Amino acid sequence: MSEESRDAGDRSAPTESRPDRPPIAGLLATLSVKRNVTVGAAVGVALAVAVYAVRALELFGPVGGTRTYPVLGPDGYFLLLAFVLASATTLFVASGLTVVAAVRVLRTPAE
Repeated sequence: MSEESRDAGDRSAPTESRPDRPPIAGLLATLSVKRNVTVGAAVGVALAVAVYAVRALELFGPVGGTRTYPVLGPDGYFLLLAFVLASATTLFVASGLTVVAAVRVLRTPAE
């Protein structure tokens, strides 16, 4: 392969045909994504801790019925469920806050 054919192959690369794009960091900063994720994580962890405490400490009394929880036991399973609840709540809250921020940015008049 000659030098000319290698150079010609580089010119047709799809990355060079795309227009310049602004860096994604500007978009993330404009939408306050970092703050939204922090708020979402705080809400998710707080909710998971509260639900786990209600269940594990039996704040509303003992749970009716008898179930067996193999391998991890009841505390292990409820810790896993608390993690899933915290993760889902974090995603939900952060997404909601980011959508609200995007709507605000879109509604502000351009200068």
